[in-house]
Amino acid sequence: MAADNPSTPSSNLDDDDYPAYTMGRAAEMLGTTPAFLRAIGEVGLIVPLRSEGLHRRYSRYQLRLAARARELVDQGTSVEAACRIIILEDQLEEAKRINEQLRNPEASSSPKADA
Repeated sequence: MAADNPSTPSSNLDDDDYPAYTMGRAAEMLGTTPAFLRAIGEVGLIVPLRSEGLHRRYSRYQLRLAARARELVDQGTSVEAACRIIILEDQLEEAKRINEQLRNPEASSSPKADA
């Protein structure tokens, strides 16, 4: 398996998308239950990767989304609505990023063009 994956264990430490956390550990870190993580997965906010044993594994990015969902649910928003809000917020941020790149194409090219 190591030959199929060119990343090294140390490079995974900086990868926000690396599925490093088990469901139990993720729930503990968020102060929630595995059922909450399953619920936001069923709604489609996050899709955890699966280990070889088919256990759910979560990345830091997914945990940030789950933490935001928990904040909204704790404020009285339904799980489905919270997930939709987060998806829309994420889409808006991506659209803003793309818009900025289109407005300033030199900013997305080489960092020091005149160095």
